[in-house]
Amino acid sequence: MTDSPHAVIARLSTDFAAISRQLARVSSDLTQLDRLLSDGPPAPQPEPSPQYATQPWPVPAPLPPRPVLPPPPPPRVPPPPPVPRVPRERSEGWIGKVLAVAGVAVTLIGVVLLLVLAAQAGILRPEIRVGAGALLAAGLVAVGCRVNRRDDGRVGGIALTATGIAAAYFDVIAITTIYEWVAAPVGLVLAAAVGGAGLTLARRWHSEHLGLLVLVPLIALAPLLTDGVTLLLVAFMLALSAATLPVQLGRDWIWLHAARTAAVTLPLLAALAGTAFDGEDDLLLAAACGIAALLALAGALLVVAHTARAAALALLTAAGVAPVLCVSATADRVVAALMIAALSAALLAIVLSRQWLPAVSGIVAQIWSALSAVSALIAVTVAFDGEVAAPLLLAMAAVVAVAGRDDDVARCSALGFAVIGGALYLAYAPPTALVRAVSLSGPDTVSVLVASLLLIAAAVAVARSWTGRVPDDTVRALWVATAAVAGYAVTAFMVTAGVLVGGTGGGFFAGHVAATVCWMGAAAGLFGYAARRPKAQRPLFLGAGLALVSAAMAKLFLFDLGTLDGMFRVTVFLVVGLILLGMGAGYARLLAAQDQQGVTPITQ
Repeated sequence: MTDSPHAVIARLSTDFAAISRQLARVSSDLTQLDRLLSDGPPAPQPEPSPQYATQPWPVPAPLPPRPVLPPPPPPRVPPPPPVPRVPRERSEGWIGKVLAVAGVAVTLIGVVLLLVLAAQAGILRPEIRVGAGALLAAGLVAVGCRVNRRDDGRVGGIALTATGIAAAYFDVIAITTIYEWVAAPVGLVLAAAVGGAGLTLARRWHSEHLGLLVLVPLIALAPLLTDGVTLLLVAFMLALSAATLPVQLGRDWIWLHAARTAAVTLPLLAALAGTAFDGEDDLLLAAACGIAALLALAGALLVVAHTARAAALALLTAAGVAPVLCVSATADRVVAALMIAALSAALLAIVLSRQWLPAVSGIVAQIWSALSAVSALIAVTVAFDGEVAAPLLLAMAAVVAVAGRDDDVARCSALGFAVIGGALYLAYAPPTALVRAVSLSGPDTVSVLVASLLLIAAAVAVARSWTGRVPDDTVRALWVATAAVAGYAVTAFMVTAGVLVGGTGGGFFAGHVAATVCWMGAAAGLFGYAARRPKAQRPLFLGAGLALVSAAMAKLFLFDLGTLDGMFRVTVFLVVGLILLGMGAGYARLLAAQDQQGVTPITQ
């Protein structure tokens, strides 16, 4: 850091004062020496010259600092003229790729024609046809490997090699299905070996395109060799999908994963549709669906840690397990329900194992959680009829709403279970059964009684799970809907129980009396609970209580007065009137006690 100008001036002034004192001392010494050296009488002393006082120069007072002015803005430089964009030359490399793909398709079609049409027309001997296909496959793979070593031969090498691998796979399918030279298990082993070797070469070459050029033609042309979609074709596709699993380890090859998923899912869905139309059960096809689901989950777990397209991977997994969700078309309902339930449990276990599988998070966990919920719903509806499915779904809704209230997918799943379970419940307890006495069978009566209680629990649990996570207006609407659902369920329970105990006459009337009294009792409970809450939290409960009172009064005058007769009508009016009097007096007393005693309202 440099000194200021005032400090430099002060320092120079001090130096000049010291020099002046030194010069005066030297002048005095020279005068005395001259006097001593003189021989004659002492000469008259000259009048000493006046000595100037050697005072230091005055240090000027520091000047006030000058205001720092901002630097002048730089001169505006006009922007350089725009550089004319040179049009980029369009690459022509795509032409070679398109021609290569077309060559793969045409050549493989020729191989299929050689193996199928030539056999149908009796052209050449089977040994010649199969041998020619094998020699062609081996030659194409050898030439493709040689071409790939060149600097400019990657596209051609991949196309030639993929054609050879697919041709060899077709040859294995032909000797197993058309000529039946080998048993199906041997053919499947050979097919897995051919597919695995070819896809391993794709991994070694770091080429996803090689795997796609092998899988896609097989998906399209293999049914021609097996005379349509058969169980043997499904088995060959499963073998190919299993051979693809090691190739995907550590690779973000989402398109290859999609191709291997389609190779299994499409023929399985077609086979299930054909079986559903024929009405035949086939446990082998059901087992194939289960194996396909295992391969889909295994492949997803191998890829999920390395892919940048997690959402696409999760959706492809859902497509891969779709045959299991449709397995009831070919298997017994117990077997189908167990398979679908196992799938739901496996997906839920994977999602809950996030601490060991950190890649299963975010959108993947959400999609798989939703898929698990859908699988559970399908399993319940496949395994049970409505009289059992309704209470079971309502119980699931209550449990999921309580256990997963902090998870968006769990809350939505609980709401879905409740809606579907409520719809099934309405099929056994329709509104007409509350207006006109209906005698239900024993199982239906038990189902309605149990489902009524579970419906109330599910409605309350779902409403509580969404409270605090949606706007206040939505929360109020949810609780209003919950109150309406609870009122309907209470009425259905009381009327059904009354008919069960007292028949369609007095039992029906007694059930309605009990339902009206329960409505008023619930309203009284809400008023008492509101009186013990902080003042800011009372409006919601007071509004719910007033709504229940209004609904009970409407039922009392619009239905009970005209429908009930004799002592039932008298009883309901007396009981409701007494409850209203007690509610009014009790609520006023509670509020007065709080105001006088300063009781702290209950906050829990």
